[in-house]
Amino acid sequence: MRILGVDPGLQCTGYGLIEALGGTLRLIEGGVIRTDPHAPLALRLRTLYEGLGGILREYEPGCVVVEELYTKYAHPRTAILMGHARGMALLAAGEHGVTVVGYPASLIKRALTGNGRATKAQVGRMVCQVLGLEQAPSPDDVTDALALALCHASPTRSRLTDRGGRR
Repeated sequence: MRILGVDPGLQCTGYGLIEALGGTLRLIEGGVIRTDPHAPLALRLRTLYEGLGGILREYEPGCVVVEELYTKYAHPRTAILMGHARGMALLAAGEHGVTVVGYPASLIKRALTGNGRATKAQVGRMVCQVLGLEQAPSPDDVTDALALALCHASPTRSRLTDRGGRR
């Protein structure tokens, strides 16, 4: 099965596509969709939607994985803007008939590293190890998207969600 991880952001949305076959995980594609930071919000969202739609058409994943929304009370605007970008990912997947799954950041980190409070560097090292990469993809948005996809493919994730993690 092909699994597309999407790390939504209004300026830069990372995506990472893996294939999970018989216990083997293989990197297919990873990259970013960038928007013009000076463009109106509607045009930026359209860019994200069209970019994700193109990826969905070309690679036909069986599942799209996105991180659940989380915000710190000090930065509610950031969460709202990320929610717009996340909405475009959900809409694009829905339009293409692809199942969408969301996981909290702590479960993604725990599934990959065993620690729900792992650092970005620790997650990056595990992404490299699992996919046989010499270095973590750049920018971090790609690594984060691949971590989402790997979490969904991980047998560890199944055990974690059965023990009280959210699906």
